[in-house]
Amino acid sequence: MLEQIPLMPHAVCWAAAPRLIWTMVVTNFITFLSYLTICGTLLYLVSRTRRVIARDWAYFVVGFALFIVACGSTHLLEVITTWIPVFWVDAGTNIVTAALSAYVAVMLIRRASTIGFAINDYSGRLANVEHEKSLIRDQLISARKMEDWSRMSAVISHEISNPLESIQNVLYLIQTNPDSSNEAVRLASIAGDEVQRVITISRSTLSFHRESTKPELVDLRSVCESVRFLLTSAIAKREIRFEIFSEGDAHVEAYPGETRQVVLNLARNACEAITENGRKVTLNLRPLRNGVELQVTDQGTGIPADVRPRLFEFGKSSKGDEGNGMGLWTVKQIIEKHGGEVQVDSSYQGGTRFIVWWPRSYSPAQPQQVLTASR
Repeated sequence: MLEQIPLMPHAVCWAAAPRLIWTMVVTNFITFLSYLTICGTLLYLVSRTRRVIARDWAYFVVGFALFIVACGSTHLLEVITTWIPVFWVDAGTNIVTAALSAYVAVMLIRRASTIGFAINDYSGRLANVEHEKSLIRDQLISARKMEDWSRMSAVISHEISNPLESIQNVLYLIQTNPDSSNEAVRLASIAGDEVQRVITISRSTLSFHRESTKPELVDLRSVCESVRFLLTSAIAKREIRFEIFSEGDAHVEAYPGETRQVVLNLARNACEAITENGRKVTLNLRPLRNGVELQVTDQGTGIPADVRPRLFEFGKSSKGDEGNGMGLWTVKQIIEKHGGEVQVDSSYQGGTRFIVWWPRSYSPAQPQQVLTASR
């Protein structure tokens, strides 16, 4: 049998060269300390995030930390075996390191797709951070505008009540004056009704309280005719062809003043969008299943594509500096309160069409899905 050769420390293998020995000792010891620090940091992170990190990911990070410290231990053994030839201990450390290396490699392969997705998702979020900041800033501005408008609405409601009531008194005197003609009495009656609606709107619309104890049966065709009368001046000024079409029963259960406010806002916007005399505004009513569809179409300038996505937001207007951003926002709030929906279909050069679906029955708790073929 061959005689067993005794193991020699690394210092002997390195020809006892002091510079070489101390270079190896110092670099291996620094590497060991670095690995030990990394391991401690990973374990600290796991302890601090244990409430939010998934358990299997915590196991993976702990296993990776142990793998790191095992790698560092092999460097520590390099320092020890420089003078003490405990190579079997070194071999055992390498076995543990190999086992932990295999575990980490397998776990990393299994999580590669998840890690890749997370990195791409984080990168996408970073890329959109400026856009998200802009959206948040706009939301804060809109919230501030709405708060300011709420304060202002209380003042406006208080200030206009007295003159409107005075106007009502004058109209009443005209109606009851025996010298008034039948036409004057008729117009005074219409004007009185509209003044009463203005008072109701000023008191309740901005906060969207109900104007009566329960909704009533409202004929949307009559509402459209009334709106045409209110817009007589604007229609005549632009020589607009204002047409109303009704294909069937247009009765819905709603709050009358709010239905008039919705139609008036949409029709007035349509008239204001007309820039050339002789163009047309059309209000088209047609019955659908469980509701009535109202289409308000104009041959105006249209709505720019960049404005459309945020058209119904508070403070956003398609009229630029001339608008206050309240009309369409109010329209959307009233329609959704009744359980309906509103959409806009606009081409910038081809005019605008607003499509409203108003449910037959007042159902604010369950808004309907608008403009579907099932109707």
